Amino acid sequence: MNLDLELLPERCDAIVVGAGPAGSAVAQILARGGRDVVLVDAQAFPRDKVCGDGLIPDAHRALARLGCLDAVMAEARQATTLGCIAPRGGRIDVPGRLAVLPRKRLDEIICRAAVDAGARMFAPARFVAPLRDGGDGSGRVVGARLQDGNRVRDVRAPWLVVASGAQPQATIAAGLCERRTPSAIALRGYVENAAMTPKITSLEVVWHKKLTPGYGWIFPCGHDVFNIGVGLAQVSRSRGGEATRHANLRDVFVAFKSIYEPARELVDGGCWLGDPEHELKGAPLRFSLEGARLEAPGVLVTGEAAGSTYAFTGEGIGKAMETGIHAAEAILGRGVDDTSAAADAAVRADYAARVLALKPRFDVYEQASSANEHPWLVDLLVWSARRSPRRLQRLTGVLEETHIPTDVATLRGVLRRLFDWR
Repeated sequence: MNLDLELLPERCDAIVVGAGPAGSAVAQILARGGRDVVLVDAQAFPRDKVCGDGLIPDAHRALARLGCLDAVMAEARQATTLGCIAPRGGRIDVPGRLAVLPRKRLDEIICRAAVDAGARMFAPARFVAPLRDGGDGSGRVVGARLQDGNRVRDVRAPWLVVASGAQPQATIAAGLCERRTPSAIALRGYVENAAMTPKITSLEVVWHKKLTPGYGWIFPCGHDVFNIGVGLAQVSRSRGGEATRHANLRDVFVAFKSIYEPARELVDGGCWLGDPEHELKGAPLRFSLEGARLEAPGVLVTGEAAGSTYAFTGEGIGKAMETGIHAAEAILGRGVDDTSAAADAAVRADYAARVLALKPRFDVYEQASSANEHPWLVDLLVWSARRSPRRLQRLTGVLEETHIPTDVATLRGVLRRLFDWR
């Protein structure tokens, strides 16, 4: 699956940078549409990826669109509820179609599907810079410069799609980065503990004042293995990510163990998987379609590079694939040989409109993320949902994306939804 850089063609129809869920989705849809696609990643596959590994309903739908759902579910640990645990110990279990599969295996399945569709995967290959029309370097993007060690290759293509994840280097190189600091940072590891398998069957997310402004999670992966971690949100964008820059996530993880008995029991009675000295790994997150421009002449930005992860819970796999599918469909909406300025503008406008149509979904989670800074709001949420089956059903609708509240611009709107205020 990992082709050598020496085999790169001089030209193709599209270059996709990043072979995670977003990039592989782009590559597969384009290849199925008859386009000659070069897919590159900085690491050879299979490779690890720091993530909570949770697949919520939007990921199920995207995987089905890509024809990968059956393959993923055959290996994933499926669950029927998302457990939300409040600071005072109250809990609600929100029903939904949920699953967990470590990203090392998930990304391999999705990338393999892109290759099987006809995309050519080159790795390791690092994106260095876009190629541009004109001699002054300010023209339309017409390709990419790629590098592996001392080897550098230029590939020309009508479209460059940046799907490089939360690290900003690629969007900086493409001139599309609007904020280098992440929305949040997370730390996770895998623990094997057979005694906890019958005790933790939901995807559990925990809020507490000692985890502010963030949360902890435990997701069962199957085979007696659990993904456990903590995430810390950026308190104030105006402060440039002060909370995430100065936080010690390992201290937050210790706090998670101290305030949540199942976390302590899981870790203290279990066995860390992976490198014993690096069992916990960290990574940045980008939320709410913020941090980078979506498009420029000849280039589209998709997945977490475009901020496709939800605030509040940090779930982003489904929306990464969804934005990738939108990017591919926008490109396929114009003929492969039509590289006119009008065609370029039409593709970019189509893609931007598709992605921005998702914004109300992100707004729901962005407003709910107030609970990361004020965890007492989760106490109210749990209290409210436990008093009314209709309110719990409403939360299920948000998870399944069958119910998108329209008045989430203010805390008053959220409270109205929770407590049926008029």
